[in-house]
Amino acid sequence: MEGKVFNPPPGWLKPPPGWTPPDGWKPDPSWPPAPPGWDFWAPSEAAVILATHQPAAEYSVPLPSPTPPSNIAAGPPTAPLATPLPPPPPPTITSPRESAEMSVDSLRNEIAALRSEIQRLQHERVRGDADDIVDLNDERVLQEVGIYRYNHPVENSEEYRERLRDLQERIKSFILSGTAILASDMFTFNNSLAKGRKMTADFSKLMLRAYNSEADSCVRSLRAGNIVTAERRLTASVTSIAKLGSMMEMRVNPDYHELRVEELQLTADFQMKVQEERENAREERDRLREERKAEQELAAERERLDKERAHYANALKALQLSGDEVGAAELAEKLGTLDDAIAQNDIRAANIRAGYVYVISNAGAFGHNMVKIGMTRRLEPMDRVRELGDASVPFPFDVHALFFSDDAVTLENQLHHAFAEARVNRVNERREFFFATPLEVRAILAEKVGNLLEFTETPESTQYLQSRKYWPPTSGSSTSDVS
Repeated sequence: MEGKVFNPPPGWLKPPPGWTPPDGWKPDPSWPPAPPGWDFWAPSEAAVILATHQPAAEYSVPLPSPTPPSNIAAGPPTAPLATPLPPPPPPTITSPRESAEMSVDSLRNEIAALRSEIQRLQHERVRGDADDIVDLNDERVLQEVGIYRYNHPVENSEEYRERLRDLQERIKSFILSGTAILASDMFTFNNSLAKGRKMTADFSKLMLRAYNSEADSCVRSLRAGNIVTAERRLTASVTSIAKLGSMMEMRVNPDYHELRVEELQLTADFQMKVQEERENAREERDRLREERKAEQELAAERERLDKERAHYANALKALQLSGDEVGAAELAEKLGTLDDAIAQNDIRAANIRAGYVYVISNAGAFGHNMVKIGMTRRLEPMDRVRELGDASVPFPFDVHALFFSDDAVTLENQLHHAFAEARVNRVNERREFFFATPLEVRAILAEKVGNLLEFTETPESTQYLQSRKYWPPTSGSSTSDVS
């Protein structure tokens, strides 16, 4: 038969590959009878596989066939072999190396098949359960949502506190009225509608407790700026309750769920507002401390200038009485210089907007393409720069420009506006760091104030460059980034 091979029943001798029974051939009488319905002709590929992996004497499951071949008796054999079977072929002998290679190839194929199956199952899981999977990686979620946007903006944290108290009262009213969970009132248990309603009420309380527990957990674990994860978790719990209670048509009341989501949003807004108020208070304390230092320095400078002027004034009177006109003229010139210094000091003390605009960088801490643009009213601006380069950063700051202006506040704001798109911290604009090179800042500063007498383009970075030699190879930097 074309496309098929002879398939001996269990207990019969296995013929060589390609052998077919000749006309009139009958099996040996000593062989056991073929099982009922045995298929003597099997597809060639299946027969080869069976013959390769399992001896014919061990066959136990017959291949289905409607009828046996016409030239083979279906019952027990009654006559000896007309033509004896040829001897079986010698077994194939393989070397240990070939056997090992075959085993390795087989294992590789099995591993590849398993990997393919794993990928298929993962794909089906993601596609089928995407709504039930909540990403709890705060870092990834915060990067996705970007800058926090207030859902219910109000002026201060106390207003949020009042709104939260009012919202919690509305949540309590839903629970007390029994409308937080919706369910069918026609569910029967043991053919009893009363028992079914009692079961529904009990399960509703259980589901409500589970939902409220998840909602309270979301509120407690809420982090400032990350409302997305909490909302997803709470929405996933609503979906789970709907699936588990589908038989009783049980689900969380959408209005109640909206209240709990609003509670999450208000809590997140409250946390952000508290954080902002704390940051503002800290910045205000820093500003007042800076102003007090400036006022103290200006007051001390005025006292020094007054003493020096009084000394020169007394000396001038003495020279005038002695008739030394040349010495009196020199002292009068010095008094004029002191009067100018006193007037300038008084202007700075009276004008809160006067001060120094500084441009500084720290290549060892922040790289070569980041600068800080700020202002100080201090009499000695380098004192402020040294404070910024204290133990909180590994290296001191390098100064590129110190420019005095009668309206340093406006000049600083203009520079910040010019580099607004290059701001490093987009959330807290009081952090005055920008992705810019000193040369780029110089161009804008020169445009705003005209000619710049002093501007250092290349930072010294002495400690940083000396330290680089001793950094471990895993520090992630190379000398190629030194400009």
